[in-house]
Amino acid sequence: MTAGLVQHWLDSGRLELPLPASGRTAERWQRLARLAEEDVVAARIAEAHVDAVAILHELGGKPPDSGQLWGVWSAESCDAKVVATEISDGTTILNGTKVWCSGAGFCSHALVTARLDDGRRGLFAVTVSEPAVKALPTTWWNVGMAGSDTRAVQFTNAPAVAVGDPDEYFGRPGFWHGAIGVAACWLGGARRVAEPLYRCATSESADAYSLAHLGAVDAALAAGDAILAAAAAQIDSDPFDRSDTAQLLAHRARTVVEHAADEAITRTGRALGPGPLCQDGRHAQRVADLTIYIRQSHAERDLAELGRLAGRQR
Repeated sequence: MTAGLVQHWLDSGRLELPLPASGRTAERWQRLARLAEEDVVAARIAEAHVDAVAILHELGGKPPDSGQLWGVWSAESCDAKVVATEISDGTTILNGTKVWCSGAGFCSHALVTARLDDGRRGLFAVTVSEPAVKALPTTWWNVGMAGSDTRAVQFTNAPAVAVGDPDEYFGRPGFWHGAIGVAACWLGGARRVAEPLYRCATSESADAYSLAHLGAVDAALAAGDAILAAAAAQIDSDPFDRSDTAQLLAHRARTVVEHAADEAITRTGRALGPGPLCQDGRHAQRVADLTIYIRQSHAERDLAELGRLAGRQR
């Protein structure tokens, strides 16, 4: 279902978004949020694809061909890594295992980070359908985000094309612009999770407690909207991050939107009880999906980094 919906969005042109820092960043994030309101799992895959399009544009890579669906696979773990090796004819091959690859079974292409001989990290474009690229059996047990088909992928002498210079993927301002794009999807997912609470407020069963919960959720969602709008305006006015504030901006935006998602999940449940979670399968799935999705945040580690960055600005 997820693969089909994302492909439909791709074929219908809904994933042709303005590039970040192009003067229309707010529109980009608004459209991502609307996709997430429709289906947060599909939006997670769509966000990676449009991020890949932006990365290729920023780093001088070949733009995706029509119909291609791209992933961005950059996670690393201490016991799984991918190594890039340049062989005698000047081509590059990848070997190793990459973890947390969303869309492993249905993306046609991916941007993959890999370690170079000198320890730096390079970014490489890979055709996922190559026999040398193999999605490993799933180890995913949670129903949340299960449709994202997030698995480990094994590379065995997989042909790859370098995109940008070593370490450039992580060092560019666009890395942080993309991080805020993820938050836009969180916000769209949070709005949809909160829908039953908004409906309750107009019903005869609404009481002071449910209205109080709705007030808190509405304020949190409005704060999410506001910080994304402010971040978009700042990025468009400083696309190359001359002010060196892109990382701070991303951490602030993600923190505010993560709080809004937490408020939507927790307060909708507290206000309405187990009914929607037990008797409305679509709502229960949205809650499960969003709960897992916002764990792309690193929680207190991100808060500590935000504190460090904010203190440095004073």
